[in-house]
Amino acid sequence: MPLLEISIVPVGTNTPSFSSDVVDAVRLIENRGLKYQVTPTSTVIEGEIPELMGVAQEIHQRTMEGGPSRVITHMTIDERADKEVGIQQQVDTVHQSLR
Repeated sequence: MPLLEISIVPVGTNTPSFSSDVVDAVRLIENRGLKYQVTPTSTVIEGEIPELMGVAQEIHQRTMEGGPSRVITHMTIDERADKEVGIQQQVDTVHQSLR
């Protein structure tokens, strides 16, 4: 299943913190029923490409509507054609390799 890594950076706000924007994004992801994992610097979402692009667009737009002068959204899509892999499989593979 394709993975989308997304991070948002609101610019031009009165605070350097934007955890409330991340909370809003996670609620949106949960409401869509998508599997996700929050990291310290981004959120990884598992789903089909159309739903990933849709949720990314909505996260970006909602953040802009929150009042910053500018929003920078970074996205990376990871999709494999040779086999089905998801968030948990990729994490498990790394942990198994560390043993």
